[in-house]
Amino acid sequence: MSHTKVALVTGASAGIGKASALALIKAGFTVVLTARRKDKLDEAAAEGAKLGTCLAVPSDMTDPQSIAALFATVKEKFGRLDLLFNNAGVGAPAMPLEDLPFDKWQTVVATNLTAPFLCTQHAFRMMKEQTPRGGRIINNGSISAHSPRPFTVAYTATKHAITGLTKSIALDGRAYDIAGGQIDIGNAATDLTTRMADGILQPNGEKMVEPRMDVQNVADAIVFMATRTLDANVLFLNVMATKMPFVGRG
Repeated sequence: MSHTKVALVTGASAGIGKASALALIKAGFTVVLTARRKDKLDEAAAEGAKLGTCLAVPSDMTDPQSIAALFATVKEKFGRLDLLFNNAGVGAPAMPLEDLPFDKWQTVVATNLTAPFLCTQHAFRMMKEQTPRGGRIINNGSISAHSPRPFTVAYTATKHAITGLTKSIALDGRAYDIAGGQIDIGNAATDLTTRMADGILQPNGEKMVEPRMDVQNVADAIVFMATRTLDANVLFLNVMATKMPFVGRG
């Protein structure tokens, strides 16, 4: 028996999250968009409403109670969850590892690692109990899940940890028809990567202007991952700017 599939996208007010949420709506999902900035979130949802069904629910990924309230709203409004895209993430100011303040480290860990874990817990509970059972969880890993940039210890450490979370989701979800996958993105053209146009620090100490790609490439990849049947799983998918310095030695 078919049913309308419900998706939840975190960090959906801009950039990768917004583009992915809009693409999922266009693909037929009912999408819950969440982020901290209510004004930007409402703007994104207004765009989404022109394409299909969506709901904006502001939340704070650093607050476990806010996350719990978010999932309670999803369950109350729609009764199920078929897709969770753990996309929200932040970085710390670029600085030598030994100078990074502890509170900056904590903020990155809370947003990039603890929040996806808590969201995954809530999603598991819903997906195990719903009929039809199961669902899919996609984590935003980043190229930094494989290789660091200079002075990004907090971001890099959390993104490496996300890979472990992804594997655990894929393993522990098997018994409940829950698929877990990860998308590793390199240089999508969003507000967060505009600085690359002025050059970004390389491991050799020089700055280089790095190529970027249209963020729609990421959104299309998310739709591809999200629309596989639950007997198939895209465990890892890397989509990156073709000429960015990642493969080889820069």
